[in-house]
Amino acid sequence: MQPALVAKYGEARLPRYTSYPTAPRFSPAIDADTYGGWLAATPPEKPASLYLHIPFCRSMCWYCGCHTTITQRDQPIFDYLDMLREEVHLVSAKTRAPLSINHVHFGGGTPTIMQPKEFLALITLLREHFEFANTAEIAVEIDPRTLEPEMATALGEAGVCRASLGVQSFDPVVQKAINRIQSEEQTMDAVTRLRKAGVDSINFDLIYGLPHQTVESCIATAEAAIRMGPERFAVFGYAHVPSFKKHQKLIDEKALADAEGRVAQAEAIAATLVAAGYRRVGLDHFARPDDGLAIAQARGQLHRNFQGYTTDACETLIGLGASAIGRTRDGYVQNEVPPGVYAQRIASGRLATVKGYRLTPEDRLRASIIERLMCDFGVDVPALAAAHGFDPQMLLRGNAKLAMLESDGILENADGVIRLREGGRFLIRAAAAAFDAYIEQSGRTHSKAA
Repeated sequence: MQPALVAKYGEARLPRYTSYPTAPRFSPAIDADTYGGWLAATPPEKPASLYLHIPFCRSMCWYCGCHTTITQRDQPIFDYLDMLREEVHLVSAKTRAPLSINHVHFGGGTPTIMQPKEFLALITLLREHFEFANTAEIAVEIDPRTLEPEMATALGEAGVCRASLGVQSFDPVVQKAINRIQSEEQTMDAVTRLRKAGVDSINFDLIYGLPHQTVESCIATAEAAIRMGPERFAVFGYAHVPSFKKHQKLIDEKALADAEGRVAQAEAIAATLVAAGYRRVGLDHFARPDDGLAIAQARGQLHRNFQGYTTDACETLIGLGASAIGRTRDGYVQNEVPPGVYAQRIASGRLATVKGYRLTPEDRLRASIIERLMCDFGVDVPALAAAHGFDPQMLLRGNAKLAMLESDGILENADGVIRLREGGRFLIRAAAAAFDAYIEQSGRTHSKAA
């Protein structure tokens, strides 16, 4: 870590670049009719992915940046699932033939908040309306505090092969400060249940930069998590945006680390995981050497989407549920965010699309450059520009941000072949932003660069 670079770049708010252009560029000019046309034009023979958003939790974690609703009753969840099933019918009716599915991801909220029989019925419905590949990967995000044995069994029966467990921190002081009390025993019990059910790949989510977190507590959490044997880790920096997420006002800002402290915490976690045999994958993921994520990176086949780093290379992503974002070869779409408004749209027999973005040829070029930077810490700009039919100098000549990063020793630029230096990799998002044509218009809803 270089303190001077942290001081210069660390406080900037930059996208995580899980898409390009990013969500602030989405416009209501892209509506349900637009999306319907894009679905009709989607080649059914090309593999696609599904994302299903379940926006409900039993309690609010104060750090949360997701779209979710707190409910202690099951009826709102049942009502929502009725609309979600109807959306499956509406979307599948727009395509020329059933789409071939390679990946399915359930996100939240807490997807496992639904009853086991409801989950199994939803999987059955998806299989009826889409053509699942024999090797289709089904992944589910899980809150270990609420995972019941019956639900773990249902996940196995449904063919779920990957589970992502929220851990964040095992430090009781930090847990109290973020309103998420979760013991190591609860987490290990969830892992044991999932393994027994046949879910053979486990991911843990950890967060740094939380209130009262220290380097020592980050290391202790990582060491405790390693002992539970997950195949992967995702390590995210807490994004404090109380103007955007009102519940974050309950977090004591004075207890948050500065940019230098955040970098120190992130690197301490990384060093602990690497020392335990995990390979660093991109900016913030870690995987065992024999895991598909690590193998994809080694082969230059790593990708990045709304779930972070992934082996999913599908061009089409069908987003289902309130606030869900989807993608076709033509552009991005997002559903209505409030579950009630989403339900009204679906009940009226219309797709729930509220906004989106139509990709231009230049957007596709910039997206490919940014993805390679985020995945490989380097990119051959002239080669990609040629593949997309552009002059690379359009991106390189007069690029002041790129020149500054090179001058500060963060990256090397050899005639447009760019490579992040080892000590500058924590600023990869700053390098990606040098190719973002819209960065100045995206506001302060993003997380800090470090």
